[in-house]
Amino acid sequence: MGVRVRYSPSPSGSQHMGSARTALFNWLYARHHGGTLVLRIEDTDQSRSRAEHVENLCRTMRWLGLDWDEGPEVGGPHAPYHQMGRLAHYQNALDTLLSRNLAYPCYCSPDELRQRREEARGAGLPPRYDGRCAGLTAGQRAEFESRGIRPAWRLRVSVDGETVVQDLVRGRVVFANRTLDDFVLMRPDGVPTYNFAVVVDDMEMEITHVLRADEHLANTPKQLLVLAALGRTPPRYGHLPMVLAADRSKLSKRHGAVAVEEFREMGLLPEAVVNYSALLGWSPADGRELLTLDELREAFDLDRVGASAAVYDVTKLLWMNAQHLRRLEPAEVVRRAGPWLRQAGLPDGDPEQCERITAVVGLVRERIQTLAELPAAVAYFFRDPDSYDAAGARKFFGPGAVSLLRLAAERVEAIDPFGEPEMETAYRRLAEEQGVKPAVFIHPTRLALTGRTVGPSLFALAAGLGKGVCARRLRAAADWIAASGPAVDAGD
Repeated sequence: MGVRVRYSPSPSGSQHMGSARTALFNWLYARHHGGTLVLRIEDTDQSRSRAEHVENLCRTMRWLGLDWDEGPEVGGPHAPYHQMGRLAHYQNALDTLLSRNLAYPCYCSPDELRQRREEARGAGLPPRYDGRCAGLTAGQRAEFESRGIRPAWRLRVSVDGETVVQDLVRGRVVFANRTLDDFVLMRPDGVPTYNFAVVVDDMEMEITHVLRADEHLANTPKQLLVLAALGRTPPRYGHLPMVLAADRSKLSKRHGAVAVEEFREMGLLPEAVVNYSALLGWSPADGRELLTLDELREAFDLDRVGASAAVYDVTKLLWMNAQHLRRLEPAEVVRRAGPWLRQAGLPDGDPEQCERITAVVGLVRERIQTLAELPAAVAYFFRDPDSYDAAGARKFFGPGAVSLLRLAAERVEAIDPFGEPEMETAYRRLAEEQGVKPAVFIHPTRLALTGRTVGPSLFALAAGLGKGVCARRLRAAADWIAASGPAVDAGD
């Protein structure tokens, strides 16, 4: 049998960065080995599970470029792929254990169990289930049943010996059986517990490798015990390092955006999110940082997954997004930025407008990190400034700037043909004629043309604006300075 892995999220909310990383590693492992990825929905927590979360999960996976071979929307030979549709499968497995006397009913109430745990802690003992229902007679069981008490069902676990996990990431991990107890397999309402349902699903779906978050390592000995009781060979387990915040605490909302859906809304590229996620706990042999999904698939190897926790760094993520943004063709940047451009009133659906935006993307792309920043970065190519940077105005729009800007406007109008090199030549010549450094003209001109003090090369952006627009904005800025009077200070 070839490699078969599964990604099995709970549909209780958005895809967290750590969950997306787990999905990615399973996808990479399956695709690297020509195997199968099963998407399975663990929805036994009915109080939190929602159909819309499943839809969002599938949409997020597809946005990241991660397809699956079996599961929701695609079907497969092991359907259904959501646990609440598989209750009969869990009951059949429980019946098998009961027939072998490896499971038994437990009639203890939640309050009784809670009290015994507290008593055990008070006595300095581990809060294990004491197994008092393991030896009930048929008559005693009948007594509980007659009172309408529905049992949970527990696995018989020996306190002797140890259970060993040969982990693909952490190596050999040993659990003493005395730290375990006769844990619950099925609740009184007929819904399985996590450690029972996943075992039955993995077994019936022929999963060969289970790659999941490190927090599930403690569940693995219980799952191995269930598999042994059912007489089945376990899959290989690999527990991926946790993803922590910069302060080494558990990643949460207080650390900023942590859900893939939020990254998409921020204007991040799926290529960057995938690239960054892959490097949370893994690195390629050649040390590269910027990789496409295809390159990741070719390079991925579990041997290079570390056991230490990975740290989520939003600054690094934004940097990586900027690198992938610069790899795209300008027209593709405009296409992907469509929602943000439309929101800013720049209709990317207009062919002429789209062509103009595409023409200037190359000028501003080095100064943006996300698609959401593109509208602001290109806005001054399409609209005259309605204000000027205050600090810049104090520094560059002093009283002498009025005549300077009007002189610049006259010189701009005389340039023919008008382009980037011609504009630069004219400005440097003008500065020489006036006996000043070119910066004396360049800084106030940039502010007049864009309303800002920073941006791409002045002469390149002037060429993008055109002669008429440049001359008009230069004169408008001169008029604004003249009308402002004493309110404008030349600064130091």
